[in-house]
Amino acid sequence: MKIKFLNKGLVVAFAAIAIQACAPKLTIMEADLDVPEQFDAQQDSTNTADIQWRTYFTDPYLIALIDTALSNNQELNIFMQEIAIARNEVRAKKGEILPSVDVGAGAGVDKVGRYTRNGALEATTDIEPGEEFPEPLPDFVVGAAATWEVDIWRKLRNAKKSAFTRYLSSVEGRNFMVTNLIAEIANAYYELLALDNQLALVQQNIKIQSDALEIVRLRKQASRVTELAVRRFEAQVLDTRSLQYDIKQKIVETENELNFLLGRYPQPIARNADTFVSFVPGVVKTGIPSQLLENRPDIKQAGLDLEAAKLDIKVAKARFYPSLGISAGVGYQAFNPSHLLSTPESLAFSLTGDVVAPLVNRNAIKALYYSANSAQIQAVYNYERTILNAYIEVANLMSKEDNLQSSYDLRAQQVEALNQSIEISNFLFRSARADYMEVLLTQREALDSRFDLIETKMQQLHTWINIYKALGGGWD
Repeated sequence: MKIKFLNKGLVVAFAAIAIQACAPKLTIMEADLDVPEQFDAQQDSTNTADIQWRTYFTDPYLIALIDTALSNNQELNIFMQEIAIARNEVRAKKGEILPSVDVGAGAGVDKVGRYTRNGALEATTDIEPGEEFPEPLPDFVVGAAATWEVDIWRKLRNAKKSAFTRYLSSVEGRNFMVTNLIAEIANAYYELLALDNQLALVQQNIKIQSDALEIVRLRKQASRVTELAVRRFEAQVLDTRSLQYDIKQKIVETENELNFLLGRYPQPIARNADTFVSFVPGVVKTGIPSQLLENRPDIKQAGLDLEAAKLDIKVAKARFYPSLGISAGVGYQAFNPSHLLSTPESLAFSLTGDVVAPLVNRNAIKALYYSANSAQIQAVYNYERTILNAYIEVANLMSKEDNLQSSYDLRAQQVEALNQSIEISNFLFRSARADYMEVLLTQREALDSRFDLIETKMQQLHTWINIYKALGGGWD
């Protein structure tokens, strides 16, 4: 490697300064942050999103699952590396602001023609009295060189600030992923409990239907009913027995879905299915809409992306203006290693300043400038869309919560009525005052109504979980 130090004075490019490098005028678009003052008629700043997820979810089995997922989930771990990449980008931008210093050493050999300017000078010049220039001429050098772009227009500092803002955005993206992961695990867990309860209900119903089948067979032996009644009851028992295997398959798939989120191979999920029916979700406080801007990680991420896009415009605009670069070098250079460290004879240094302004490539710079502005407009719309989506999510879930509660109360009454109908139909059938079809139909309706009740309960729990997520809870 050869380092060349030139003794040059400071060069000021007056022509570059004279160029009018003004950037085109652009109208910067601002985001509309006006949101409704409240979600409903009752305005209350108490917000469920302020509750930590360990307090919001009380099931110890669910808490253990979430803890495992936060450590092992591959998608979350991949995103953590995205944060590390963004952090390193900040370091890189910070390094561009500081001077760049390189050190090096080199050696070479040079032979110039005798009938050239340098050759003629070397032939008639002695290094010292009686010591001519060696031919060919060796060259040994060791030293340091530095370059620095003076950040007059804050181009580099704004680029660093933009990178740091995007780093913060990636952190909020990680928080948004955490709150979604927690909600996904909780939803799958309660769906698993619902399937357990449906399986237990089917097995209980198989016992009831099998007992009814035995009664029908006895009545057939007594010539009270025909073979048709026996076959119809047998078909219902077989249909219900086959239903349990569909539920068992769903249980396996849901367990494996949870295992995937936990970053582990299939294994049984510890749980207590008996807590499903008795569990009553806590009251959710939605607070006021403006709190979404502070609690929802995706909204904060979109806001930071917008801030970074505005800084990118400033960086692009600074490209229109002249840039001042300073380069310097210092070291030792000699044709003989024995003279390399002789001071000041072998000492060499240089200092150069350059002022450069764009001239021919202004169209390319304009294109980058306009692209940065378009990206900023995109970020504005994305920010507004994220806020609007968050508000609508909360509004929909609030309405769903109320409607599901009303539906659950009515379905509970339906189940109670059909349970009583089963007892009545069996009594009437045994006393020959009801047809066997009435018994079959009542049993089927009772089973369906119990399934619907469990399904409604599961939807209630899903809504309870999702509204917590929609309010911005779960990541802290």
